[in-house]
Amino acid sequence: MPVAASAIYFLNLRGDVLINRLYRDDVGGNMVDAFRMHIMQTKELGTCPVRQIGGCSFLYMRISNVYIVIVVSSNANVSCAFKFVVEAVALFKSYFGGTFDEDAIRNNFVLIYELLDEIMDFGYPQNLSPEILKLYITQEGVRSPFSSKPSDKPVPNATLQVTGAVGWRREGLVYKKNEVFLDIVESVNLLMSSKGSVLRCDVTGKILMKCFLSGMPDLKLGLNDKIGLEKEAQLKSRPSKSGKTIELDDVTFHQCVNLTRFNSEKTVSFVPPDGEFELMKYRITEGVNLPFRVLPTIKELGRTRMEINVKVKSVFGAKMFALGVVVKVPVPKQTAKTSFQTTSGKAKYNASIDSLVWKIRKFPGQTEATMSAEVELISTMGEKKLANRPPIQMEFQSIL
Repeated sequence: MPVAASAIYFLNLRGDVLINRLYRDDVGGNMVDAFRMHIMQTKELGTCPVRQIGGCSFLYMRISNVYIVIVVSSNANVSCAFKFVVEAVALFKSYFGGTFDEDAIRNNFVLIYELLDEIMDFGYPQNLSPEILKLYITQEGVRSPFSSKPSDKPVPNATLQVTGAVGWRREGLVYKKNEVFLDIVESVNLLMSSKGSVLRCDVTGKILMKCFLSGMPDLKLGLNDKIGLEKEAQLKSRPSKSGKTIELDDVTFHQCVNLTRFNSEKTVSFVPPDGEFELMKYRITEGVNLPFRVLPTIKELGRTRMEINVKVKSVFGAKMFALGVVVKVPVPKQTAKTSFQTTSGKAKYNASIDSLVWKIRKFPGQTEATMSAEVELISTMGEKKLANRPPIQMEFQSIL
């Protein structure tokens, strides 16, 4: 669903209109008065960034000392609208020398009107890439005396940028040493019963890249042949001999990825942006192999004492090991004193988060470690020891 914006307003903190642009005739020119009266004067700016007044919706965001307000008269994609605002501000900063405030708007009225006509057509967002827009809007903005100097980088080829759909990368990049760095960051969300059975488990992950490559390289990242993106396709295909498959329920790629080639070859092919970027995000809900199993035991030794035993087992290969393992065990807020015994690593009580924090620098595969803690509590009346406490949390940096 597109934005379909009827108007966009730039206001200062007093509510004065600095600049505005009407894209449709379905709203009146006095809509900004409703924003001032029903939102700004009632001091409800910080409660919700989306408000509906009459038959119109106001989507607003504060950047520095400027409010950017988008008015829509129909059902619109709110996320798309706020993404447009963020990218529009980044575009303005590229023209204004890295600043965007009330003074920058007052000094660049003509340029802003020209940009607003290019980045939105009849209320629908268009191309907001600074590299592409600067090819045919060559007017320089009035820069703040504290802004950075304009870059002397070579201008990219206009035909390649406009028709080649690589506005995220400019031509002429040269590095003495070509390097590519790739990191996979995953988060496992696990819900386990008191008996140790897994009730719910899913994994969310992302692939982060950092590229320092010359020219216009075409990179390919091969995925496991057993990966399937749709359960229907998985059912139609013949099962593998090992029976191990990974079903990605949700995949989101960076705009640089060639989706046609991925659908046909299951290969992630892309011309990378320069520097750091997020290549893809994914989610897995089935066939998740847990790297660890956490088995807690809690005993109440009277009204003011507790005994907590936590056993952690690593289920990955014996030749592998995990680094930076941290286990956080919640304890009651009235905890007064703790004592620990661990077979590996060190443990301590962190009063700021009301948890026992157990850190293990290196955890080999196919091994187990235990922590025993005695907790002394301040005597209180009518409060349960572990009422409304968060679950046990575990994190680690990597498995090598």
